[in-house]
Amino acid sequence: MKQIIWGISGVAGVAAIAVVLWSGSATSNAKLPYNKAENVARGAEIYQDYCASCHGVDLEGEANWRQRGPDGLLPAPPHDASGHTWHHPDQQLFDITKLGTAQIVGQGYQSNMIGFGDVLSDQQIYDVLGYIKSTWPKHIIEAHNARSSK
Repeated sequence: MKQIIWGISGVAGVAAIAVVLWSGSATSNAKLPYNKAENVARGAEIYQDYCASCHGVDLEGEANWRQRGPDGLLPAPPHDASGHTWHHPDQQLFDITKLGTAQIVGQGYQSNMIGFGDVLSDQQIYDVLGYIKSTWPKHIIEAHNARSSK
């Protein structure tokens, strides 16, 4: 019985850490400015300067992005509609971009995706994400909006 309780409390502890990491984000209820031309234009420029070298000039990601490379890390995924970016709510995308994937996932997870919080302002991050979102087809935007409103 003690082992069961210990196992349950261990799972609860990991869940609590995840909640703390998640709630420690800089903002809440992010809304990406994908329908504001000025923000999208700024985001496109910032994307080319900071993101395109890994995620592709046309948001296409790296080849074989679903398979770990020789270093054990996943290549940069596409941010176009063929990728999984739109499967994540606004706030999670913001947090990953600001803090880096390893910090968000935790538990020793390693990733090439660094955090840009020391390089880009929160608004610049929102603008980049708004630009990315602006390139998706309407049905993908609607699906993403539904995920982000939960």
